Amino acid sequence: MDRDTAEPRVDSLPGPRSSEWVEYHHETAAPSTYVYDFVWDITEDAIGPFCTDADGNVLLDFTCHVAASPLGYNNPKVLDRADEFDMVDPLKIAGQDFYVSTGGSPDETSLPGPAHLMDRLTDITSHYDFDTVFLSNSGAEAVENAMKICYDNCETPKYGITFDGAFHGRTLGALSLNRSKSVYRRKFPELSGIHDVEYSEAGVERLRSKLDADTGHIPPEEVAFLILEPIQGEGGYRVPSPEFLSAVDDLCQEHDIPIIADEIQSGAGRTGEMWAVDHYDIEPDVITSAKALRVGATISRSDIFPSETSRLSSTWGAGDILGSMRGALTLAAIEDHDLLDNAAEKGTYFMDRLREISADRQLVEDVRGLGLMIALEFDTADRRDAVMETALQHGLLTLGCGQKSLRLLPPLDVTERELELCLDILDSVFTEVADPVASA
Repeated sequence: MDRDTAEPRVDSLPGPRSSEWVEYHHETAAPSTYVYDFVWDITEDAIGPFCTDADGNVLLDFTCHVAASPLGYNNPKVLDRADEFDMVDPLKIAGQDFYVSTGGSPDETSLPGPAHLMDRLTDITSHYDFDTVFLSNSGAEAVENAMKICYDNCETPKYGITFDGAFHGRTLGALSLNRSKSVYRRKFPELSGIHDVEYSEAGVERLRSKLDADTGHIPPEEVAFLILEPIQGEGGYRVPSPEFLSAVDDLCQEHDIPIIADEIQSGAGRTGEMWAVDHYDIEPDVITSAKALRVGATISRSDIFPSETSRLSSTWGAGDILGSMRGALTLAAIEDHDLLDNAAEKGTYFMDRLREISADRQLVEDVRGLGLMIALEFDTADRRDAVMETALQHGLLTLGCGQKSLRLLPPLDVTERELELCLDILDSVFTEVADPVASA
């Protein structure tokens, strides 16, 4: 498949083989959140945003697997380096009990390992004085460990602060922080002392009154952390105002409350900066990352991390050899190929063009985002769902978020041609969805 000439091509979705794979999968799989019956065939051609499904359909994937494949499929910027690695078994070891070498000395080896990934993560967070990393299996684990180090760092830990619309993971502790959909928390016991406020300046003012020594009911010295997504993901790709995040920072500095920035979806270059918080006047005390890294990471300062290693937990963590290697190679590719600049420039272009094709239609209420983390908000949830399904039939993969928004996450090295392919499809889809009778 040639990335410079590839185009979406769909006969039918789902086709017979895809349907067979889906049926086979669900014979033993527990219920989960599958969006639609797209079945990627890993044995067929795929490059950049283009992939092939089990029936030979070629799709334009503008989900990047919810930002977990930031450079798309089979990107040579990563694969060419990874090809130097001869596959070994096991590829995962008990990484909190043993160490990994990739040959020679740490400075001489041609391939990065878990320690190199941690070193790179401290480099790209050095402007926050971060010097310590704990690797884990997933974003949810990264959040769990962020909470644990903040609880441990607080002399009298009793409370945590989260925001309306938040999503921080599906493990039991992280669920207590979620405020996007009630289904995520329903029937599960929760951590005590978690308070929520609006994701806005008004929310900060409400929090200020809660923490007030005379009129409030939450002693600031008992607040172990405040956690926020610099851009809310599942909650609808809500982009905060600079004033809002500045007010958060001022309040937390005033009361010495650590800020956890959940960068699991927004980090690693997605917004045109390495971290979404880099766009704002805010100083996080902890950053959680995953997805693009292929492993989870909790990044902070050594004075916040506990001295007792047993207080943190992960089964594989620093022992995910291949995941750590690809995470480090991805970060290197982002820097070596100026992909932060590409994300910022292409993101501005893409949003401008999305506004153009939406301007004379009544179905799109808002186009928003930063870099290549972009959402379209529709007039109704049904309209959003119809656009998602119709776009799929045209060969474009998208995802929903919030109540009625559609998210678009092209690869960080996306080209203008690929953006125009997406725009052409959406332009046709908008017409079909707005007037299905006329387009039939």
